[in-house]
Amino acid sequence: MTADAAEALEVITGSSRFEASAEKATIAHAAQELSGGSEAPGTVDGDVCRIYTPVGTPEVELRITWLRSDGIPAGDPAPKFTVLPMGERALTATDGAVIRFACRSGKLTGSAPAHVDIGVERGGVPTEPEGDPDELKDAYATVAHSFSLAMAKELGCENDGGLEPRPSLDPVSG
Repeated sequence: MTADAAEALEVITGSSRFEASAEKATIAHAAQELSGGSEAPGTVDGDVCRIYTPVGTPEVELRITWLRSDGIPAGDPAPKFTVLPMGERALTATDGAVIRFACRSGKLTGSAPAHVDIGVERGGVPTEPEGDPDELKDAYATVAHSFSLAMAKELGCENDGGLEPRPSLDPVSG
């Protein structure tokens, strides 16, 4: 995870420390699952990890997920989302974000390119997000970008799946 993503997690959770996740909750394990299920038609998905605030602090759980689908994004996003210029499609809101990128890699079988979504969302019972809405949107997008770039690198995607080294947080106009 990038330093920017660590700072973004603090914006989202209010904490700079986190509980350990499951032993297999890593990008490497998620990439192995994603590439292993790539021959199945349709959509395949799973968890990368969950991020928890420390015991004894206000409880926050974030879910980092992956999804592989057959096609490129279609349709307009829900009104709560802001569209950002990252990957094939990047959407962010005050309670989550998702980035889709195209991946061509020898580690993946099936149709090329693979379309991979990395999502970040709050787990548990939905509550109204607290904090500056623009800052929260940027924070979720930054965390999603960090995990997306790490997944693209782990999968060996050509050109890092079209993801830049740093997130692009300026909304797409029009």
